Amino acid sequence: MSESGEPAPIASARADGRTTLTEAEGKEFLASAGIDTPEFAVCADADAAVDAAGEVGYPVVVKVASPAVTHKSDWAGGVGVAVGLDSGDAVREAATRIFEAADERGIETDVLVESALDTDRGTEVIVGGLRDPSFGPVVLTGLGGVFTEVFEDTSHRIAPIDRAEARSAIEELRAVELLRGYRGSEPADVDALAEAVAAVGDLVTDHPIAELDVNPVLAGTDGVMTLDALVVLEDQ
Repeated sequence: MSESGEPAPIASARADGRTTLTEAEGKEFLASAGIDTPEFAVCADADAAVDAAGEVGYPVVVKVASPAVTHKSDWAGGVGVAVGLDSGDAVREAATRIFEAADERGIETDVLVESALDTDRGTEVIVGGLRDPSFGPVVLTGLGGVFTEVFEDTSHRIAPIDRAEARSAIEELRAVELLRGYRGSEPADVDALAEAVAAVGDLVTDHPIAELDVNPVLAGTDGVMTLDALVVLEDQ
């Protein structure tokens, strides 16, 4: 917690005059509420990215890490995210492309290097929150990843909520059968997902959050893991 009483990631963004947290700051913010994230490091150059990949352990994901880039996968023709990298040469190449694309666009960036998770070993879910002008803090969950906008399968609650109400929201989803285990697949840890939904509701309630988008969250058999996070603060 900073001297201002705000969590360090929010205080850092405020000090820089930003309303958008970086992915690393967003994940740090979520981790403070008990929501797990993969091991990651933020690197200022390609050499540091290679070193970090060796420490995190291959395979890794390399992403653009700038508050100016909120949608990484389609940024600069798709160079903003490189997945499944299994060598130092691959990491160096991916990081170099990101830095070159940022330089061409006149923005400053780091790269985020994190351990790659097997997304086939879980279901991708979205967990989010916002501050609605009429209802106040609202939390949502639904089918995540690339399917969020395709199926629009989400459930909403006015925050804060407890784990039981979060689980009720999850049970409303059409995709709940995927979480329960489908055609021989292992069931997801719905209790852990409910805890994450409730935790996001608390964050949106307790802090000056305009939008919190955790997408995807990988709901596995023994917990959930945040793969990406966007946090937008309210204007001061």
